[in-house]
Amino acid sequence: MILISTSGALGRYVTLSPPVTIFYRAIIAVGILYVFARFRKLSFKIGSWKDRRTVVISGIFMGLHWVTYFYALQYSNVAIGMLSIFTYPVITTFLEPIILNTKFQPIHLLLAVIVLVGIYFLVPEFDISNNYTKAVLFGVFSALCYSLRNILLKGQVKSYDGSILMWYQIAVISLALFPFLFFFKNEQPEANEWGAIVLLALLTTSIGHTLFLMSFKHFSITTASLISSAQPVYGILIGILFLNEIPKYTTIIGGILILSTVVIESIRSAKKA
Repeated sequence: MILISTSGALGRYVTLSPPVTIFYRAIIAVGILYVFARFRKLSFKIGSWKDRRTVVISGIFMGLHWVTYFYALQYSNVAIGMLSIFTYPVITTFLEPIILNTKFQPIHLLLAVIVLVGIYFLVPEFDISNNYTKAVLFGVFSALCYSLRNILLKGQVKSYDGSILMWYQIAVISLALFPFLFFFKNEQPEANEWGAIVLLALLTTSIGHTLFLMSFKHFSITTASLISSAQPVYGILIGILFLNEIPKYTTIIGGILILSTVVIESIRSAKKA
């Protein structure tokens, strides 16, 4: 979680347009994960056409999640960017019954209200011209894309290695974002930004996400979700240390409300299990 949490500070540090940043992040991570998978002698074979289609679509949602998350970071700060995407657990509780035909639970309405109140504290005023409002809208849309990606991959995680699924997703992201290099052809990373992009690819994406997926062998998904709720806290602390971004008290209140829904839902799932 500490490694994944570096995405906030690194995303703020790089000044390129998010599609360009995410392309370089993805293409470098493709190479790193390919070497890692070969070293572990993992199979890159995805069985059926249906599974391949699911992985491609999930890769598109993952790309949208990353790009819009980085726009949220650019319009605000690490705290608001990271906290706004952590609305995804509650969004998932609404989408899962629709997509996977599971039973909807009324308590999720209460959790949704708590999240909305948390978002209210993140945004000083609901004005579309306000950068913080734009940031939260981008962040919530990013959370929606992340929720859809997770729901789509739920069945595939049981059949394929997590590293291979991640590799295919970032390969799809690389291909999808390559044309954007021509739209932003005047934007190239500065020498100091290359270091941040490589760290995003290596620490945040390749090592962080792989370790998190590997932890599923030792913890339940519920426990992993509880651990992941610490991600914005780590991210905000990293932002304070390296970018000197001190969150406002309203941001802290909003963050506590949003993260409390993650903890409540995770504890409920554990008791149910």
